[in-house]
Amino acid sequence: MALRIDTFSNQTGGNALFKALGHPIGAERLQALIRKLAGQGPVAIYDPLGFLSTMASLHDLSALKTAGVYVQDLADLGQTRLGRPTQPVTDIGASSARAVLVAAFDAQRFVDHIRHLLPAAVTVATLDDARLPDELLTNRQRYLDPLNFATNFAFFRDRERLHTRLVTANYWSGYGAKDVSLWLALFDAAGTRIATWTQAVPDGIAAIAIDSRDIRRRFDLPEFTGQILVHVVNGRGHDVVKYALDTYSDPALANGASSLSCTHDANAWPSNLYAGLPAPRADERVVLWVQNSHCCPIPAGAIGLNLMGDDRVSWLEEPVPAFASRELDVAALLPKARWPQQIEIQAGKHFVRPRYEVIETKAPHAGRRRIAHPNVEREDLKPDPHIAELGNLMGKGYLLPAPVLPVSRWRSTALPTPMATCQKELPIAAIVYDKDGREQARHRFGRMKRADSVAIDAETLLDGASLGAPGADWGHMELLYDLEGGGEADGWLHGLFRYESKATGHAAETSFGAHIFNTVLTYRNEPQSYAGRAPGLSTRLYLRLGPPPLDTLCHLIYPASTPWRARSATEFALHDRAGKEVARRPVAIPCGGSLFWRYREQFGQTDRARAGDGAYVIVRDTTCRLFGYHGLIDDQDRFSLDHMFGF
Repeated sequence: MALRIDTFSNQTGGNALFKALGHPIGAERLQALIRKLAGQGPVAIYDPLGFLSTMASLHDLSALKTAGVYVQDLADLGQTRLGRPTQPVTDIGASSARAVLVAAFDAQRFVDHIRHLLPAAVTVATLDDARLPDELLTNRQRYLDPLNFATNFAFFRDRERLHTRLVTANYWSGYGAKDVSLWLALFDAAGTRIATWTQAVPDGIAAIAIDSRDIRRRFDLPEFTGQILVHVVNGRGHDVVKYALDTYSDPALANGASSLSCTHDANAWPSNLYAGLPAPRADERVVLWVQNSHCCPIPAGAIGLNLMGDDRVSWLEEPVPAFASRELDVAALLPKARWPQQIEIQAGKHFVRPRYEVIETKAPHAGRRRIAHPNVEREDLKPDPHIAELGNLMGKGYLLPAPVLPVSRWRSTALPTPMATCQKELPIAAIVYDKDGREQARHRFGRMKRADSVAIDAETLLDGASLGAPGADWGHMELLYDLEGGGEADGWLHGLFRYESKATGHAAETSFGAHIFNTVLTYRNEPQSYAGRAPGLSTRLYLRLGPPPLDTLCHLIYPASTPWRARSATEFALHDRAGKEVARRPVAIPCGGSLFWRYREQFGQTDRARAGDGAYVIVRDTTCRLFGYHGLIDDQDRFSLDHMFGF
C-alpha cells in the first residue's frame, strides 16, 4: 500500500512534484479546484507529463466524473490512469467534457497547444490554479524548481514539561541568497494546523532558533505533540533544510526523569523502508513517531514493523490522518523484540525519516527519555564486486567513524545495522583507535547474516588497553568491510552508536553510514562533497551552542581511507547570533585520530560573553574532511549526542 509517488533519486536528487501537490497551501487550493470541477459536469484530463498518478495518490479524485484521460506521448497510450485507458490528446474534442483539467504546472504552453482541439464552451483549469502564493516562491518562472520547495518536517512537542528547540543557520546566504525567510506551519497530533507564521532571517550566516515554549506562548496554544513544516523562501545552493533538534525537560524535572536529547534533520524525501530502529531493553519502551508527511490519510494496514531479517510484518491497523502524528509503541506490534535486535519499518513513502523515542520504565529514572532517528533503507542497490578490489588504491575504502567518548566516564557501544534490501550478510570489522590514530583493538564480526544483531562495547574490546589518562581517554571506532573471508559489499554500511554515562545511566544514540574519506582518488562519487564534484577534501561543519547553563561538546574525527596530511589545519570560528565572527581558534588533529572538546574549554569567558545567546561555531578546514558529532551537557551528566551537518 505504498504511495505511488517519486520522492528521491540518487541520480537526479529530490522530486518537487509531490511537495508541490502536498504542500498545505497547495493542497487546500487543489482540493478546492477539484470540488469546483466536480460541480461542472464531465471532466477531461490532459496528462502530458504523467503527473496524474502522483496527484491521484495524494488527493481524492473520486468526485470527478471523468470524461477521459488524454496524453501527448504515444508511448503513454493504452496505459490505465484513473481506471481509464489513456487516449491521444488529438481525440479530446470528441469527449463529452464540460471542463478540461490540464495536469501540469506552468501549463500555458500545454493549453495553447490544444486549445483548438477542445470541445466548445468548455472550462479549462490547470494545476497553476493550485500554485502557492508568489511570496512563497524562490523561482517564480519555474514552479517545480526544487528551491521553491526547500521544505522539511521536524518533530515538535511542548507538553508535560517536555520541550523542543529547532536550531540551524542561514547557510543559504553562503551561496549568495538574499532576503531569506521561513514559512512555518505547526500541526498537532490530529493533523490540525494550529499555527502558521513567517519568520524573517537576517542576511549572512545568521543563527535560527525555533523553541516550542516561545511558539506556545506566542499563539496561546494548549499542550501539543506534532510536527512543524519549515519552508525556506529565497534559498540558494541547497534545497535541503538541515537542522539540529534538541528535546529537553523543565529544570523542575531535575530528578531521575530529567531528559536532554538531540537528533538530526528528518531527510525531506519519504521512503518506502527505514531501518536501524532498536528494540527495547527489558527496562525500556521504544516509541516510533509515525508522522504523516502528506495531505492524505495513511490507510489502516499501511504501516508495519518486522524484525530485521524476518519477513513476518505486524501492521498498524488504524489510519493516521493527514499531517497527524501517532505514537506507536514497538511492543504493541512486536512484543518479544529485545535489544540488540533491530526493526525494519514498512513506511510506504507516507512519512519522512521518522523519530523514535526510548523511554525508561524503572525507578529511579522512570520517564527519562532520549530521541534519535532510523535511516533510509535503500531498495536500489546491488552488491558491488569492485569494492573488494579497492584496497589496492583506496586503503580502508568505505569506513564509518564514530566517537569513543572518554572511557572513564562513558560506555560507547556499536551495533551494525543492515540498511539496504540487498544486504543478506554484513562482512565487517570494528577498529578502535586512540586520539592520535593508533589502533588499540580490532574485532571481526565475520559474515553476519541479515538477521544477526551483534552489539559491541568499545571498553570490552580494549580489554585493559588505555586510550589515555582519565578524562582524556577518548578515541574513535570505525566500522569497515572485512572481505578477506569472502562476502558481499555495496558501500551502504551503517551502524547505530549508543553512549551511556557510567555515573547516571543517561544515554544518547546516533546512527549514520559509511563513506570514503580523504583520498584524491574517487569512486562512485566518493569522497562525498557537499557542493560540486567529488572528491570532498574540506570541512565546513555547523556546531550549535546550547543556552546556559548547558555546555556544548563536540567530537571531531579525522578519518582517512588512505594516509593523508599528517595533521589537520582546523579552525573553530565563533559567531554571534547575527553571524559576525567573534573569535577563532586553530587546532591540529592527527590523521586517523580525533579531538573531544567543549565550548567552555576552547573559548574563554570574554569571548563567550561577546558571542552571547544564539551563538554558534563553524568548524572549518580546507585541507581535509572531518566527521563530527555534537551534543549538549550539564552538570548532572545529562547529555545529548548526534552527528553534525555541513554545507
